[in-house]
Amino acid sequence: MKTNTKKIVGLGVLTAIVVVLQFFASQIKLGPFSITLCLAPIVVGAALYGKWSGAWLGAVFGVTVLISGDAAAFLTINPAGTVVTVLLKGLLAGLVTGVIYELIEKKSKIGAVITAGVVTPVVNTGIFLVGCLLFFMDTIEGWAAAAGMESVGTYMITGLVGVNFVVELAVNLVLATAIERIIRVGQKTIKAK
Repeated sequence: MKTNTKKIVGLGVLTAIVVVLQFFASQIKLGPFSITLCLAPIVVGAALYGKWSGAWLGAVFGVTVLISGDAAAFLTINPAGTVVTVLLKGLLAGLVTGVIYELIEKKSKIGAVITAGVVTPVVNTGIFLVGCLLFFMDTIEGWAAAAGMESVGTYMITGLVGVNFVVELAVNLVLATAIERIIRVGQKTIKAK
C-alpha cells in the first residue's frame, strides 16, 4: 500500500473518530457547553500526517460542532461570528498542534506529544474566548449579570470555559502516553512498504 493511500485511510479513520467523539461529547454538558473529546485524535493526526492534516481534523471538529447543535446558543445571536469562531478554533487548534509537534519531535517524541496535547485545548479555548470578545460580548455581559457575576472576564473563565478546558486538558495529558504509542505504531506502519 502506498504512503498516500495509507495517509488517506488513516485520515479517514481519524475523521470518523473525530465526528463520532464530538457527537457523543455534545451530549455531555459541563456548564452551558459540551466538553470536547476529539482533541486527542487531532493530536494523533497532526503528529502522524502533519500540520495540514491536523488542520483538516480540526476543521471537521468545527463542522461537527455546528451540525450537532452545540453552538446553537451563539448561532441565534450572530450566525457569521459563530461559524467563523467555531471553524477557526478547530482548524487552528489542529494546525498549531501539528507545527508544535514537528518542532519538538526530533528532540523528544513524548515531549512533543505532551506539548501538542497541551497546545490543542489552549488554542481551541483561546480562539473561542477571542470569538466571544469579538462577536458576543453584549450577550455574555447579560449572561454574567443573570448569573450574579460582576466581572464578565471571571464569568467567561469560570462559567463558559473553565471546567471544560480543565477536562479537555486532563484527557489529553492522561492519554499522552497512549497517544505517543499510537503515533509510534502509526509511523512504523506508514514507513513500512
